[in-house]
Amino acid sequence: MSLIDDHHATTEVTLDTETIEVIAAIEAEVIAPVQPARATILWTRPDTGLWAANYGGYYGGTVDKQGSHYFVSDTFGQYVGDFRSLEDAQAKLAERLHLVLPDVIRTAS
Repeated sequence: MSLIDDHHATTEVTLDTETIEVIAAIEAEVIAPVQPARATILWTRPDTGLWAANYGGYYGGTVDKQGSHYFVSDTFGQYVGDFRSLEDAQAKLAERLHLVLPDVIRTAS
């Protein structure tokens, strides 16, 4: 005849705040994916009202000012949008490049 033991011993552990913070930091390093450094965008101005993006050594696209609007095209020539400021247009192109060219990363200088 065999007996099945359904009683499990439980132990309660109390951790101090510092220990919890250390555990959380370790988990964050292990669980969180490593994000590569994003490539730097260098802007040139080949003509009046035209800005060209160099994204990590690659052609990134353009911002073209027409009247009071800034039209953005990405590295593939795809229309990205129409913006009211140069800063918004450049930021949107940067966001697009990080999305469509994720393998282009900043290289060590």
